[in-house]
Amino acid sequence: MTNLELITRVESCFTKKFNVAPVVVFSPGRINLIGEHTDYNDGFVFPAAIDKGIVAAVQKSKTDCCSVYAIDIEEKIEFSIDNIKPLEDGGWRNYVLGVVAGIQKKGKHIDNFNLVFGGNIPDGAGLSSSAALENSIVFGLNELFELGLSKEEMIFISQQAEHQFVGVKCGIMDQYASMYGQENMALQLDCRDLSAIPITIDFKEYGILLINTNVKHSLANSAYNDRRSVCERVAELLKISALRDATETILESVRNQVPEEAYQQALYVVQENTRVKDALQAIRNEDIHTLGKLLYASHKGLSEQYKVSSEELDYLVTEAKNNPHTIGARMMGGGFGGCVIQLTKKNEIEAYIRDIQKAYQEKFNSACSVYTVKLSKGTYRVR
Repeated sequence: MTNLELITRVESCFTKKFNVAPVVVFSPGRINLIGEHTDYNDGFVFPAAIDKGIVAAVQKSKTDCCSVYAIDIEEKIEFSIDNIKPLEDGGWRNYVLGVVAGIQKKGKHIDNFNLVFGGNIPDGAGLSSSAALENSIVFGLNELFELGLSKEEMIFISQQAEHQFVGVKCGIMDQYASMYGQENMALQLDCRDLSAIPITIDFKEYGILLINTNVKHSLANSAYNDRRSVCERVAELLKISALRDATETILESVRNQVPEEAYQQALYVVQENTRVKDALQAIRNEDIHTLGKLLYASHKGLSEQYKVSSEELDYLVTEAKNNPHTIGARMMGGGFGGCVIQLTKKNEIEAYIRDIQKAYQEKFNSACSVYTVKLSKGTYRVR
């Protein structure tokens, strides 16, 4: 479904349900070229907003409650603006409630509202549909009630919704990229001070291909939080605020004081931060082949050191390596499922898609999904 079709569908649904014209917001998903699990370590990442996302339509309610409808799964929630708390097994509902609670915590007053949302981000693909949803809600409510929130305030509200209502201690990358993305550009983001270097990437004869394993293992969220805890413990042992400040030499000095698995996870973070910096230099030099090698190295670290990959992800990266028309690939996202991002020659993409879908089906007796994306602008009001 195109973005225009999605916007029309969501707006039309809202108008039919509530008989009033809404404020309409588009908030994109994101890819991350390189720099995985570095954001919550105050490190560097290299995300970009994409041309797939969430559309939210919102308007003030004339009733004594809020009504939110998820058009894609035909589910809704009604709640009072005066009694916001997380729901057990709330799923998408907790993203909504968390954003509302975050706005209230900032001392901003909002009244009851109605909201309809839908998206064209593939489910479970690791393209940050949750951040896109959070940003679409906070941006829409900010517009509707004229709250005067800055983009930076809004992304932190979105992040805290995930922390406090969903239970995932995510970094700020997803929300930042979704909110601040620029068309045809990626952002090398410093997650400590939120400074970003926007840079146009010339992929030359290569295109971005996303291959979704269509797998999301149940331990993904708990493992994500576990990895974050390990990183924080090692940083505390090193007497630094975050692993962003560590070097391989400093880390080696405490190797005998931590389990080997924890050491390897911390080492991965240190090395991944270096890879992000090297990627910026490669892009500036228009050295797309070096960028590809960095993607492969990133995946090797995620799989063997940080241990957040999966059999399906490793298989797709191995197949990419064996293809002469692909110069780089890695898993993308929290791990244990989701997407592989890879750089493949544009004129070979169609053949590659056909071959990998057949091979994946034979290997796992299930289908993978393949997408191409363009780099897009961040969250904005449609009308």
